[in-house]
Amino acid sequence: MFEKLEKLKQEYKELSNDLSKAEIINNKIEYQKKAKRHSELQPLIEKIEQAEKIESEINEAELIIKNEKDEELIKIAKDEIIEKKEKLKKITSEIKMLLIPKDENDINNAIIEIRAGTGGEEAALFVADLFRMYSKYIEKKGFKIEIMNSNVTGKGGFKEIIFFVKGKNAYGKFKYESGTHRVQRVPETEASGRIHTSAATVAVLPEQEEIDIEIKPEDLKIDVFRASGAGGQHVNKTESAVRMLHIPTGIEVTCQEDRSQIKNREKAMKILKARIKQKYELEEKQKIDEKRRSQIGSGDRSEKIRTYNFPQNRLTDHRIGLTLYNLLEIMDGELDSVISALNDYYNEKALNNLKI
Repeated sequence: MFEKLEKLKQEYKELSNDLSKAEIINNKIEYQKKAKRHSELQPLIEKIEQAEKIESEINEAELIIKNEKDEELIKIAKDEIIEKKEKLKKITSEIKMLLIPKDENDINNAIIEIRAGTGGEEAALFVADLFRMYSKYIEKKGFKIEIMNSNVTGKGGFKEIIFFVKGKNAYGKFKYESGTHRVQRVPETEASGRIHTSAATVAVLPEQEEIDIEIKPEDLKIDVFRASGAGGQHVNKTESAVRMLHIPTGIEVTCQEDRSQIKNREKAMKILKARIKQKYELEEKQKIDEKRRSQIGSGDRSEKIRTYNFPQNRLTDHRIGLTLYNLLEIMDGELDSVISALNDYYNEKALNNLKI
């Protein structure tokens, strides 16, 4: 770890020098690249400097214990060492966390897709409940939400709903929500009071910048049609809905929430790029190591990740063994306890795998 930190300190020093050079300042692209890396390293370097200062203070206190004969001063030095070592332990842990490789997609906006699984109309109603839960959490966190596409059922549920979450680190906040969500409760339509089990799938994708994915015009098939469903006055009157097919991958996207065909095209293209990148990344992971495919990294929704048990007011996340008995609060947007636990778990897992 010491060798790695010394290399990073040297890199930071060189970047600091480079950013003051005229030839770098006058080269906009090079300057931005170096400034970004400098900014990324700064929090880590500050922590390293704090740790080095504390280590120096510990060494000074140890010298006092070794050379001093005044018992009172020795006691003060010993107490100081205990206190400083606790601080050093905390900062060392923070340094390790900063050394964990960052997911470059974390800062991006997120695209969340929720679809009804097994369970018929009850599954569609569960999709609506999940959408409400996420919407309330998004509002609490100060993010913005924009619906991209939805398919409403007769009883107010959704066969599917796709929406943007806009804000810094939106994808990083929601990325561990991908998977199959299972609900256990008595449906409103169940006269006998029997508990049913239904499911919905959630996929979370990072919104991609223009430079990330290049789509050739000849690889696209675009159809326009009249919107359908509960969509307002424009429904069935104008051809504002858009369907895009990416021929090489067979990925298809439909968007009909906006009255403007142009805006629907823009939204559909964003979803398409995110899905294409996800597909390519998954294929690459499979080539490297089939065993490394995971629910979290791949967006694979075939495995149950969470159960919402309403009769017992219980939520269980099966990936990390988390069980909470405040389900109604969680469904009302109080998701911090779940999302924080997931982040802590996967950070700890990455930390354990970190070669330092």
